[in-house]
Amino acid sequence: MTTANADDFNLDHELEATDDWDESEPDTTWADEPDPEDEPTVGAMELAERHQLRRVASLRTELEDITEVEYRQLRLERVVLVGVWTEGSIQDAENSMAELALLAETAGSEVLEAIYQRRQTPDPATYIGRGKVEGLLEIVQATGADTVVLDGDLAPSQLRNLEDRLKVKAVDRTALILDIFAQHAKSKEGQAQVELAQLQYMKQRLRGWGGNLSRQAGGRVGAEGGGIGGRGPGETKIETDRRRINDKIAKLRRELKAMKGTRDNKRQERQRNQIPSVAIAGYTNAGKSSLLNRLTGAGVLVEDSLFATLDPTVRRTTTTDGRVYTMSDTVGFVRHLPHQLIEAFRSTLEEVAESDLILHVVDGSHPDPEGQLAAVREVLVEIGAEQVPELVIINKADAADPLVIARIQQREPHSVVVSARTGEGIAEALAVIEGELPRPGVEFNALLPYERGDLVNRIHQEGEIATLEHTADGTLVRGRANDDLAGELAGYAVDVVR
Repeated sequence: MTTANADDFNLDHELEATDDWDESEPDTTWADEPDPEDEPTVGAMELAERHQLRRVASLRTELEDITEVEYRQLRLERVVLVGVWTEGSIQDAENSMAELALLAETAGSEVLEAIYQRRQTPDPATYIGRGKVEGLLEIVQATGADTVVLDGDLAPSQLRNLEDRLKVKAVDRTALILDIFAQHAKSKEGQAQVELAQLQYMKQRLRGWGGNLSRQAGGRVGAEGGGIGGRGPGETKIETDRRRINDKIAKLRRELKAMKGTRDNKRQERQRNQIPSVAIAGYTNAGKSSLLNRLTGAGVLVEDSLFATLDPTVRRTTTTDGRVYTMSDTVGFVRHLPHQLIEAFRSTLEEVAESDLILHVVDGSHPDPEGQLAAVREVLVEIGAEQVPELVIINKADAADPLVIARIQQREPHSVVVSARTGEGIAEALAVIEGELPRPGVEFNALLPYERGDLVNRIHQEGEIATLEHTADGTLVRGRANDDLAGELAGYAVDVVR
């Protein structure tokens, strides 16, 4: 039996109607939608923002046309580096000067010249000696430098004497590092820590000239117009500045104490749940943030510069068998890290001291990796982290000399060679990290009803599973757990593993 419309159907006619289908415009509305895979990470956005604000050495903005309304010139600070070599080899002195040049460039300077000299001890008056000051003056005048950066922690009198004779600004290594920290601090806590360190440094270096040192109105002078509250012995301008700095330091300490309480609460929560913690420490620009991104996919800022990241980043991750642990990135260290910074960042560095394992990252391509290791370990001792187990991660294997890597491995047997950029050795490093994590202390054999899947999930996250079997009566699990979890499993304990 046929339908009424069967005679009306014509196959040729229907095929002709489809001839222009291929010529129609394709639907491309989906192409305008952003691809989630292409969205930048937080670190990438921070890096783009930092580069937008950075002054560029090769950018010339001086307008040559005098008819322009505005005459502008944007340029970097032009600096001369000065060092005093008192101990070690000449290679150590050159490495220190090379690092000082990187610090100066990171701070936004153009390095014109670098000189250093051999002395038993720095000159107490000018750091480099009277004769060298005259030679340095000639270099400053010939190069047109506006700043002299000295590779050391100078006394206020030494800086003042140099500025009086050179007629340009003089800053020491400590001030240079503090300036970099001030540029790179992003979080409220990081900015407060840097400001505290700067004020502590500045308090010992206050200066005053001429009228700034005159006394404020006091005695009869105050009676002539000072009014009530204006009379008294008075104080110098420098004393007033010091008092205000002390007040600001006290305020910052109170703010940091409150922030430390928040950080301590988070740390105590992890400790109460007995979640192991791994801290990544190491020399600045050794690749700590790159390693954190490679190990956990954190997406934090990565830049080939000194002290690129200051704010600590904590990421939750899991082992291959499902155990949960945290991994945190910390501020980078450097030779002669200013004591003010160690004190100001002590609450942040406590993440390292209270961790279960330290990943000590060293740059295998650096000219002096052994010096980096020694400098970092000095700071670890100062913050009380010398007893924490340490795994040395030799990074940048793709750029390092194999002979240098072999030399480091001989000196550091407990080490792993990786490349955070290419991913080489990451799997091996993760395996070693998982093996170094603290193991739960209580063994258990439990038969868990199927409605207690929450306990099975906790065993996966917090404990170790040796065997797991699904039976007619429930899930039979044998493994190790922490005290709290073992106490909850005690009600389901079985004597014989079937």
